[in-house]
Amino acid sequence: MSTTDPLVHGIDVPIVRLVPRHERSVKKTQLKRIEASLRSVGLIEPLIVYPDGENYEILDGCLRYRILLEMGVESVPCLVNPTRDGFTANRMVNQLSASQEMRMLRQSLEELDEKTIANALGFAGIGHRLNKGLMQKLDPLVAKAFNANKVSLQVAKEMAHVKNDRQVEILKLMDSCNDYSLTFAKGLVLKTPVSKRAKTSGRASPWSRGEEKKTDLIRRLQEAELQQDFYSGLYRQYASNLLKLVIYCRSLLGNPRVAAYLKEHHGEVTDNLLQVINATEK
Repeated sequence: MSTTDPLVHGIDVPIVRLVPRHERSVKKTQLKRIEASLRSVGLIEPLIVYPDGENYEILDGCLRYRILLEMGVESVPCLVNPTRDGFTANRMVNQLSASQEMRMLRQSLEELDEKTIANALGFAGIGHRLNKGLMQKLDPLVAKAFNANKVSLQVAKEMAHVKNDRQVEILKLMDSCNDYSLTFAKGLVLKTPVSKRAKTSGRASPWSRGEEKKTDLIRRLQEAELQQDFYSGLYRQYASNLLKLVIYCRSLLGNPRVAAYLKEHHGEVTDNLLQVINATEK
């Protein structure tokens, strides 16, 4: 549904004429955040409604409606949608990732102070959500991967336990295996030599984990390494076979009589052999 639809129009609807389409069960913390936002900056996003006789059925905005009702609001800005079926509510949109949330908060800080933003979002504070200390510990390449959502917040925190050069090594290993899981990251951090470990407190150190947990992580890491070795060996074998094929094709087409026969009777085969040779010369 797009607000640019000429059939969609905005009106102020008396709250007594609004009827929720359904009731949503949400956590109290989420409800408090919405309420804090409404009280701080007002209703930014109108409710989406569908006319139903003298009333209006709420297609999107039931939580906002519930809070506005408790606040004693008499009239609510709404967008009237011409159809009921096929409407997709905003709650179906994916939640922000940790890196996206951090970028949003940083941009907001360019115009607002932390306290205002925290009140609007219903947070006690936003300092811990900015992860300023974490970003300072990350190598620029790892920070870039985090901002691009390649590595998760938990993986980034795990990598902060090692020095920058080791972080880059771990990121390259994750890229080569296409495995950015927390388990893989923990295993790689655990195998980091002492000289490449960052200074951390004993309780927060990954090397202070229980022996059983460390054994399990190392086992999973070994499985990933075996998988990487398998695909690396497969690639080496493929490269070797390709080289042999090129040499064979060159020897065939290097013989004038064979080349003439192939071109006359098997033109398509000859073209394919030439493509194999030409591909190696680029």
